[in-house]
Amino acid sequence: MSRHPEVKWAQREDKVYITVVLADTKDAKVNLSPEGVFTFSAKAGQHEYELKLELFDKVNIEESKINIGERSIFCILEKAEAKWWNKLLSGDAKTPHYVKVDWDKWADEDDDAGPADLDMGGMDFSKFGDMGGMGMPGMGGMGMPGMGGMGMPGMGGMGMPGMGMEGMPDMGDFMGGDDEDTDDEGQEAETKTATSKAAEEEKTEGAAAAAGSST
Repeated sequence: MSRHPEVKWAQREDKVYITVVLADTKDAKVNLSPEGVFTFSAKAGQHEYELKLELFDKVNIEESKINIGERSIFCILEKAEAKWWNKLLSGDAKTPHYVKVDWDKWADEDDDAGPADLDMGGMDFSKFGDMGGMGMPGMGGMGMPGMGGMGMPGMGGMGMPGMGMEGMPDMGDFMGGDDEDTDDEGQEAETKTATSKAAEEEKTEGAAAAAGSST
């Protein structure tokens, strides 16, 4: 069964500040409709959290912004009409126990000393209008930047650098070289044998000629 995260809110004449207090969220999705319906869902730890707020009045999605932090999600919702709301939610139902006033950001309508705007402390905001209802901005399909299809840089298709076939020793140096040497040695041996036979024939012919002359 899903749970409701704690929600804090405050407002200015033209804006509503909503903070969803939930740390280490996973698979978080936030949606906002022009009619003022704010929905949130996420996982945190072993639990699932869901939230649906029907706001007091309509909002301007294109000008509304969201910041995703490690411990909370902070939204600045631009009101469609600049006026002070009597409360956060529409209807006559009692405000849920998990929706609370954010006193750190609160300012009353007649509070002249209230800040005109808040110091966001360098927060990085994304606009709801750029989200397309697909959930949290900047998630990039859950892929980490620079992973390049899960391939490590410089691996060259998972091959080790310098291990191409051109780097392998020529196998002919081991196989073909011995055969050529053997052929040369055989030819040399045949030449020596032929020379020896020719010398013996010359000696035989010389001896026969000498014997004939003496006779």
